[in-house]
Amino acid sequence: MLRISLAGVDVVLHPSGAAFLCDYHTLLVADAHFGKAVSFRLLGVPVPSGTTTETLATISDAVRDTGAKRIVFLGDFLHSKRSHAAGTLGVLKEWRDQNAALDLTLVRGNHDDRAGDPPSSLDIRVVDEPLPLGPFALCHHPKPVAGAYVLAGHWHPCISVSGRAFQRLRLPCFWLGDDVGVLPAFGSFTGMHRIEPREGDRIFPVAKNVVRALELKNLEN
Repeated sequence: MLRISLAGVDVVLHPSGAAFLCDYHTLLVADAHFGKAVSFRLLGVPVPSGTTTETLATISDAVRDTGAKRIVFLGDFLHSKRSHAAGTLGVLKEWRDQNAALDLTLVRGNHDDRAGDPPSSLDIRVVDEPLPLGPFALCHHPKPVAGAYVLAGHWHPCISVSGRAFQRLRLPCFWLGDDVGVLPAFGSFTGMHRIEPREGDRIFPVAKNVVRALELKNLEN
């Protein structure tokens, strides 16, 4: 884990792709996309199984590592209406029962608009963006909000890096600009979108379960 200062607050960047707001005991998780695999399988596309269980296990690890008391999902909790499949919701309900003390909030994203809200049995508070928390505006879409630093998802950011020991790697990353920061996609079955950082942006790629600060000169053009 890597501790940084952001908007005057200590923030821990976890190698899972989550961010922990220390002062608020809050873990931010972007783009879990639960049920994406089952959505594809119902369309006849052969994809891996067990992705919901894998993603939930990673969330549990991040909660344990940080001591979080609250999780805010930054949009795209469920992938589609097909994500309401009994098997997917059953796994989610079992995890929720095991973590009943956690406060859970979902900031609706574009996939949530199509999938619908999670069932009430999961005990998740659901709100529209922005959700204010201290100096932050917690959102799904990475757009500026006046008077706040935005933390969002949606873009599934990654970077291409090159080095002496390898030709090129694509790595998920935290992308922190002047007034908007974007978290990497958290779900175990999600794609990535290569970003184009601007001068002054802070980039923190995740590789081999380690988060590091990256100098922009190491980016591949």
